[in-house]
Amino acid sequence: MAEAQKWWIFMWVAGSGVLLYLLAPVLTPFLIAGLLAYMGHPFVVRLEQRGLSRNNSTLTVFSAISLLVLMLPIVIIPLLERQIGVFVNNWPSYVDWIQRVALPWAQQHIGFGEHSLNLDLLKQAFVDHWRQVGGTAIGLVAVVSKSGLALLEWMANLVLIPVVTFYLLRDWGDLTEHLRSLLPRAAEPKICCVAKDCDEVLGTFMRGQLSVMLALTVIYTVGLWMVGLDLAFLIGLLAGIVSFVPYLGLIVGIAVAGTASIVQVHDLSLLLFVMAVFGVGQLLEGFVLTPWLVGERIGLHPVMVIFSVMAGGQLFGFFGILLALPVSAVLVVLLRYAHDEYLESSIYGAAGDMETRVISGSETIEKSVVGTTETALPDAPKSKAE
Repeated sequence: MAEAQKWWIFMWVAGSGVLLYLLAPVLTPFLIAGLLAYMGHPFVVRLEQRGLSRNNSTLTVFSAISLLVLMLPIVIIPLLERQIGVFVNNWPSYVDWIQRVALPWAQQHIGFGEHSLNLDLLKQAFVDHWRQVGGTAIGLVAVVSKSGLALLEWMANLVLIPVVTFYLLRDWGDLTEHLRSLLPRAAEPKICCVAKDCDEVLGTFMRGQLSVMLALTVIYTVGLWMVGLDLAFLIGLLAGIVSFVPYLGLIVGIAVAGTASIVQVHDLSLLLFVMAVFGVGQLLEGFVLTPWLVGERIGLHPVMVIFSVMAGGQLFGFFGILLALPVSAVLVVLLRYAHDEYLESSIYGAAGDMETRVISGSETIEKSVVGTTETALPDAPKSKAE
């Protein structure tokens, strides 16, 4: 590739990055719409394969997505508000249990200092902080309500997301074909192969792992509710959300639900049922949910999963947390291809060529020695009969 072409490619990539950075405040609805369309596109294709037209398939999938998005807040927000209220009301009981049971046990077994934790100060700080958060939230709602510009922007995004989602769902195939037609002809096969692998990995995560998280949230919530735990929905939601890290949902769920069960009934009877719920959930995840919905995982080590989420949150906030794992999965695919290219490059192949030349030279020398030996051997004497 000529130096001028490399320079123009660099300028194009740098300019695109700067443009995306400048347009970041208005890209949020388009990003959300793109994610929804990407998740719904395979269902549109399946409906088309069953005989529906493109428009009818798009309308069906769009209606299902809209219904799901509308129903989730209607169901979740009241339950979450009720569970948080229960947690706040029971907070003094949790502090008392820590003071009467947990701290004496810690002092006896691990040498935890008697004055290491001021529980009265902790209790008062929690109450004051909760009141402050409540007042801040009320004030924030009031400011947003009074700000006509912010309210109009919020309503515009609310209308824009479904509109963009519908058109992306309908025209997804045409858009991808148009982008493919713009690729350089020589590099098209390799770029399409990389894009296909990235699509498979992203599809595994976006449609598979999120489905597993949703299923585990339902399993944990229903199970904890059936055994009588007061904070069933709150703990089930927490354990389901963090289950994208292997075994983290199990550990966090048992720790939090176990503590809540002991504080609630003051014995270990409920704890046994809580552990049974998470045991059943773990078995279902390992033998049913993951093989059926995900197949193979996205190929990230658990430590890399945790690091990706923390790095994404540190660099880009909430959306960084949401996009950390998909971006990391794509980077894994790109690094895999870069690794293969390196193994086939002249840099890596130099040592291999030298080894091949040494082996070939050894074989040549060996053949030469054998040939010389065979030539040096005298012919067998002829018999007298001949």
